[in-house]
Amino acid sequence: MSTLSKQEILFFKEEGYLVKRDVLDPELMAYARERLWEAAPSQLKRDRLETWIGPFEERCEDKMSYRSGYRWNYRQLGGEPWMIRLLPKNPSVWYMAEQLLGKGMLREPDRVRGIYCTLPYGDVPKKPSGCHVDGHPFHLGVVGYIDDVPPEGGGFMVWPKSHLKFYYDFHSQYRTEPTDQYEKDRACFSQQAGVDCHGRAGDIVFWHHRVGHAAGHNYSCQIRQAVLYDFRKQDIEHTMEESPCQNMWRDWAGVERSS
Repeated sequence: MSTLSKQEILFFKEEGYLVKRDVLDPELMAYARERLWEAAPSQLKRDRLETWIGPFEERCEDKMSYRSGYRWNYRQLGGEPWMIRLLPKNPSVWYMAEQLLGKGMLREPDRVRGIYCTLPYGDVPKKPSGCHVDGHPFHLGVVGYIDDVPPEGGGFMVWPKSHLKFYYDFHSQYRTEPTDQYEKDRACFSQQAGVDCHGRAGDIVFWHHRVGHAAGHNYSCQIRQAVLYDFRKQDIEHTMEESPCQNMWRDWAGVERSS
């Protein structure tokens, strides 16, 4: 089982993210890919790579299978038990999340966000990426790749150390209540190059809820396929409206112990 070393916990504290390799179950990843392709629009042919190049011909507003431009957020499977076993309840993923937030402190998952895909861009000029911070209340995000994601292949991108600024750019710890400083800091970080967290099928990326991040642009020849989940502590309703703490790691028992 994968675990976090003290050095990895300290890296997460300082940088706001951490990549762990070869964590997810190959059989569940294969099943996830099969189910994704069963739901794919007719535009995409699994055995014809040239059809994978975006954008989508038709926009789909269905929230459970939202498609627009190069993005497809397939949420329909998010509440199925095998999807929960694939990511948050994978024994290694759960154990490592508890190492950061505290054993017995996590809320049991009832669904994941879904399978989020980015189509290849094709022959288009490259453009810079800008970061943002998610607004819904949670503590620790995790992205799991169910297929290989090469460099510049739409992988999860982070702006290291940005959580140390963005945490204090909100009126509360976990809610969407940005101060005026947030947009200023976001513009500043977006001018810098983010880190492309590319990887292989089975790799995961942990990230702090206030770290600047983005879905990278996909200049590869394959579809970026990732599963996302947001870990929440059981007491989040009591802490999410509190002002940012002077010690931003107060709610992270494992990070506090490793300091």
